[in-house]
Amino acid sequence: MPQKKILIVDADEASRNFIARKIQDLGFDILHAASGREGLIAAWRDHPDMVVADPSVSDLRGEEFAAKLRHDPRTQNLPLVALSSDHNPARIKSCREAGFNEYIAKSGQAVRMLGDVIARLFGVTDEAMKRGGLMIVFLSAKGGTGVSSLCANIGVEISKHNPEARVVVADLVFPIGSIAPIVGYEGTENIATLAGHVSNGSGSDFLSRLPKMETWRFHLLAGSPDPELSNQLNAEGSWDIVSRLKNAYDFVLVDIGRSLSRIVLPLISHADLLTLIVSADVSAISLTGTLLEYLKGKDVSQEAIYTILNRHAGLEGLSKRETETALGIKINAAIPYLDVNFAFANSQNRPYTLKFPNDTASIILQDAAREISALARKTRDG
Repeated sequence: MPQKKILIVDADEASRNFIARKIQDLGFDILHAASGREGLIAAWRDHPDMVVADPSVSDLRGEEFAAKLRHDPRTQNLPLVALSSDHNPARIKSCREAGFNEYIAKSGQAVRMLGDVIARLFGVTDEAMKRGGLMIVFLSAKGGTGVSSLCANIGVEISKHNPEARVVVADLVFPIGSIAPIVGYEGTENIATLAGHVSNGSGSDFLSRLPKMETWRFHLLAGSPDPELSNQLNAEGSWDIVSRLKNAYDFVLVDIGRSLSRIVLPLISHADLLTLIVSADVSAISLTGTLLEYLKGKDVSQEAIYTILNRHAGLEGLSKRETETALGIKINAAIPYLDVNFAFANSQNRPYTLKFPNDTASIILQDAAREISALARKTRDG
């Protein structure tokens, strides 16, 4: 499917190019116009899918520009967004009345707001998230079920099975990330600092510098080390970051743990595959049933969910068959009780398959990684 085109109308070349780079990062094609009249010609000739215009261009008032587009059948339904340094409420009102769908006052938050507006007006979040690398989200209905450990250990196996692919693991567990201590990352860059880079325009450069965890064979976007830093993030910001990761990597594994906050909900809806970690205890099974009903309500198909039963706490609890009966789903993989082995491997910052290569669980992890990769591709293809 062709990418959507966005026409930017702004007399200031630096401003126009800056906005263009930001929108291109979201996966759209860009058209340029340096004046209102050029913008009209481009809108009628090139058929953009949206126009982002500074209503203060000198040759044609923004209100007149919008009115001309609205009165022409070729562009009468074209989404129009005003991006202006004029914060006057009267100007905002007149531009809206003339035909602009949205009016964004230029500020430090303008780029983030523009991304949100584009997604809302286009209604193409599905389309945007189907481009780029495969996104696999790891989650659970209950904390302490080993989601982060399994995400990291499956990530290393996906890298092994796809040696030419670029793989990144992104820790979106809030309020404090949990993968960095597992893989031995002690750097200062993390999801919160990346949000700052994105807001000041240097996000693309930062993505190229994400640390490569050599033992684990993947790049890492570490989670927030501090609950206060987590408060800096929002749904639009996380969406922007993951979109950028998908543009830069072939596999994007996102650990959200048990979180169903507004920050990660869009990722659940548009993942190529959800890897659901299920605990064998009765209370966790009940919570998992509630989570599955929630996912069903969000139109997540059963085919897009890969389930792993992780008997992390001991031998007690439901069997694989009992779990399948209780939840009404197929368990794709079952990790046996590993006693202290998993914790031991984590404490040494080593993948389980590297620390215990002949263990049954290592074979299960390897098989699960292959199945997850294949199923993610299958759901992407449709």
